[in-house]
Amino acid sequence: MTINKAPETMTSKERVRRTFAFEKTDRVTIGYEANAAIHQKLCHALGIRPDDYEGLYRALGVDYRSIGAPYVGKPLHAVPENRMVDQLEGCIMRWVAHETGGYWDFCDFPLKDAADELFDSFPVPDPDDFDYDAALAAAKSYGGEYGLYIGNPGVPDIINSNGRIMGMEDVLCHLMMDDDAAMNFIRRRANFQLRMMERLLDKCHEHLDFMWLGEDLGTQIAPMVSLPLYREQIKPIHKQFVDLAASYDLPVIIHSCGSSSWFFEDFIEMGIRGVDTLQPEAVNMSPAYLAEHFGGRLNFRGCISTAGPLAYGTAQETENICRETLGIMMQAGGYHFAPTHAIQDNSPVENVIAMYQAAHTWGKY
Repeated sequence: MTINKAPETMTSKERVRRTFAFEKTDRVTIGYEANAAIHQKLCHALGIRPDDYEGLYRALGVDYRSIGAPYVGKPLHAVPENRMVDQLEGCIMRWVAHETGGYWDFCDFPLKDAADELFDSFPVPDPDDFDYDAALAAAKSYGGEYGLYIGNPGVPDIINSNGRIMGMEDVLCHLMMDDDAAMNFIRRRANFQLRMMERLLDKCHEHLDFMWLGEDLGTQIAPMVSLPLYREQIKPIHKQFVDLAASYDLPVIIHSCGSSSWFFEDFIEMGIRGVDTLQPEAVNMSPAYLAEHFGGRLNFRGCISTAGPLAYGTAQETENICRETLGIMMQAGGYHFAPTHAIQDNSPVENVIAMYQAAHTWGKY
């Protein structure tokens, strides 16, 4: 199986930069995220080794690559038996098997019901303990061909990432109650991420095209937190990252799952250029709603639902929804074609191929 591409007249880097500037491109910018099992099936169908991400990206037409600095410091957290620990975050995970394989699920929550002293002593990485020269070498290796970004949906991700450490109920209560010890810890983690991003920008800025941030602000039907609470506790942290990117003249895109359009005017006011994920089944998140209310003011990345025809329909139904979404979003401008989240393991591989084929067939300007 192959993805048939139309002739292209731009490099990926030019395409990404023009998309963020709401300028016309030869085709839509394309992104990719997938869980492990469907990733392996897709690679097998396309005749690509599962560990050859670059080969897969080229086959699908993915336009950007991540640039990060590897951690070279000492381990910060002990690893309990039958568990995995993220050394940069401190969250603990256990393996949960299911019919298509399994996944590492968050558990144990080391800062749940924590005393103030534990918040104060919980390890946070030192920005000095990263190999920024390796990040620069990686950026140079792409030879100016692709759009390059720093960050990811986990930066600073106040609600979700801290929820993995202290539990979602605790983090929401701490935000509402403005608990000193918990909020100091949350800001200490965000400050580490900000300092690390500063170092990356200082080293690699000549090669970079955008910054990617994340904050899950919506349920399927409503905001996760109120707009006043967002403005009081979370927005000031977000603005530090946005201002940092602006100082290097880089656009920012921010990931947020669920019904998140309630916050988009604040994103625009802060200087955020794009929004990512965009689950069309969530309230006020359909392509038509987003295009009507925010078209020309925000880039849109996503809108191809991982809970719709891609997972539960046929290849033809997948192509149809992709074509429909492209028609709406391309007219709005600034569209990055991508799944709403990682493509799930229950998605038929022929549907995934139909999805990316649709981007090349119907995503031409």
